[in-house]
Amino acid sequence: MILLDNSQKLLTLYKSLASSIPESLKVYGSVYHINHGNPFNMEVLVDSWPDYQMVIIRPQKQEMTDDMDSYTNVYRIFSKDPQKSQEVLKNCEIINWKQRLRIQGLQESLDEGIRAAAFSNSVKVEYSRAGLFITEDILKLNASNKSKLESWVETGHPADEFESETLNLKYAQLDVSHSGLVNDNWNLGKNERSLRYINRCIGALPTACMLGPEGAPISWLTMDPSCEAGMAYSMEKYRRRGIMVQLMLRFRKYLRQNNIPYYFSKLDVNEKYRRFMGQYGGFEVSCGWHQWTCYPQNLVPF
Repeated sequence: MILLDNSQKLLTLYKSLASSIPESLKVYGSVYHINHGNPFNMEVLVDSWPDYQMVIIRPQKQEMTDDMDSYTNVYRIFSKDPQKSQEVLKNCEIINWKQRLRIQGLQESLDEGIRAAAFSNSVKVEYSRAGLFITEDILKLNASNKSKLESWVETGHPADEFESETLNLKYAQLDVSHSGLVNDNWNLGKNERSLRYINRCIGALPTACMLGPEGAPISWLTMDPSCEAGMAYSMEKYRRRGIMVQLMLRFRKYLRQNNIPYYFSKLDVNEKYRRFMGQYGGFEVSCGWHQWTCYPQNLVPF
């Protein structure tokens, strides 16, 4: 595999990946953040250049010091020929199979290669599939449009507010001081490693929230290093009032204005959630969202 660390080549890759959306969207979003400050210190590997068949996004070596930190030890993959991925993936120089890790992609056809590579390294695999939701504008991305931002935090969000005489809510961005609140209400969190991860996401990536009458977040959204929007949550008292839809619409407006890609996933998709996403302008795409959580024999959870 070739390490792609030239800014012009990374921009060329970014433009090229746009033609394979939605299947390439997780890698496309990762390259976006790499091209805009690389706050999570990720690196890009391709099997060949410029005529690549496979792209792997992984953290730089200095980031993966905790063998149990599957929030950090994440590999994001896109392949034009998933059936040939096994030989690349089983290589311990590409994937550190001695760590607990996650492999994410938007191609179910990666499954056979990932499982075979894991088996050859005596690694247990747990697979999960989720619904993938995007908006129409994501399908029409023009990769030649450069973002207006070198770093999104230099500008912040629009100053408009969510107008409600009865609720007195204000649209804002999350602050790192809110990390504990987000962690406590994230089903995949509630531990020290997830808290560190959330701290980094809030401090380095776009977020959105509604502040309640007392100035604390009552509803929020975050973004991950691959431009996936998530950790969405509303306090029970404020549910079923359309607040999350309003929040998502305003967040989408901000992301679109700055040419930042975005998408959503949901593990347990039902018609109610599809209708909710429809209010926001989102729809489910057939390729789906896929994750393989991998455990070396000595790190298999009980």
